[in-house]
Amino acid sequence: MKKVATIAGSDATGGGGLEADLKTFQEFGTFGLAAITSIVTLEPETGAHHLRTLSLELIQEQIASVFAGPIDSIKTGLLPTQEIIALVSEVIPKDIPLVVDPVIGGKGTQDFIKNEQVQALREKLLPHALITTPNLREAGILSELGELTSEKQMEQAAKKIASFGVKHVVIKGGTRLAAKQTLDLHYDGRNFTRYPHPIIDTPYNHGAGCTFAAAITAAIAKNYPLDQAIKLAIDFVQAAITMGEKINPYVGHVWHGAYTHGEKRLEYSDEQ
Repeated sequence: MKKVATIAGSDATGGGGLEADLKTFQEFGTFGLAAITSIVTLEPETGAHHLRTLSLELIQEQIASVFAGPIDSIKTGLLPTQEIIALVSEVIPKDIPLVVDPVIGGKGTQDFIKNEQVQALREKLLPHALITTPNLREAGILSELGELTSEKQMEQAAKKIASFGVKHVVIKGGTRLAAKQTLDLHYDGRNFTRYPHPIIDTPYNHGAGCTFAAAITAAIAKNYPLDQAIKLAIDFVQAAITMGEKINPYVGHVWHGAYTHGEKRLEYSDEQ
């Protein structure tokens, strides 16, 4: 069985972060391991989110535990401080495929990381990555091109992000582009591949970005060619968004079991 690791923040509501990663890894038939960098909680009275960062010592101990045995691919998510980014970039093995989801903020939250941490992502982590998966807003911040509103601007941002040393850049169009369908754009350092797909009209899409990167990570561990891993991840997330579920009065999450019809597993029946 393939082993896949995530180094990310915990989302106490279960939709994004390493909870999304581990659920996705399981759906792909891989064994997920995790190191928690931080914990994001939600106030039941207001819906406000709060971020608490774990100590470097505890994070390092978790990473050591994760890599006590062989790992087939690695994903990073929320790395909320420069020191954590530096630690992760130093201690993770460099011969294992690395997928960097450059989490800067979450839906309905203020940015979790600021300019200094973004610069650390550019300089310390992205040069080691096989692929990075920013959404439009994250791509605009990483590339320093600001708000991206067109496919041409997405191409410019992808080229700039690739210049930091990452081999592949996938920018997720989401619903920010003014179009009837959205576009995910893959740049491999030379060529662009476009993945258009329909916009799904639902507010219950929390965790989509984490799930997308986790799906690519698991597919890579299972030896999918990268273009097929990206396409499978898109299909997986489209299904997850389509079956999004309201979780509490403030957020609704993607359903990670949608692609494999996980909600039908182990249903009880008294028929013998």
